[in-house]
Amino acid sequence: MPQGSVLGRSTVVRGNVRGTGALEIFGRVEGDVSITGELVIGEEGAVKGDVTGGFVTISGAVQGDVRATEAVMLESGARVVGDLTAPRIGVATGALVRGVVRTEGEPFPAGARRPMNQTVRGPTTFVGKAAKLEPPRRIEEPEEPHLLEPVPARDAPPPPVVPTLAKGARARKKKRE
Repeated sequence: MPQGSVLGRSTVVRGNVRGTGALEIFGRVEGDVSITGELVIGEEGAVKGDVTGGFVTISGAVQGDVRATEAVMLESGARVVGDLTAPRIGVATGALVRGVVRTEGEPFPAGARRPMNQTVRGPTTFVGKAAKLEPPRRIEEPEEPHLLEPVPARDAPPPPVVPTLAKGARARKKKRE
């Protein structure tokens, strides 16, 4: 990480944090954090507010939206309750995200050109001919009838019991009242 500022483990900031350059947070911030450079939220770091940075790496907890101009990386053990928005987003195994994950912005570095053989296409709808359906095939019954019985899944909860009403039971109930 480039030379920058550090908020230590025992540091608690109540209010917004803004700045240029890099910032590492190992303590707690109760407010929005807006950094132009690299932002790292350590394993014990916590932010209760929106987070904005150039390249954001989270190993701790964030309760708020996270935006980055380059990328957002969630390390194992990261907990984010809020939306993620960046051109590139990485979520490691063991990270938790509760919110919308959206990639937007220019995914290539400034000044870089997209290769000529790659075309960018938006969402398309498929309009084509209907598939030719084959007539249904007859399924042969197995010689052993026990093969038709469903196999109960292990550690699966039992199916729900749904009471059913006889036909017209609601109407009869309403007439009685």
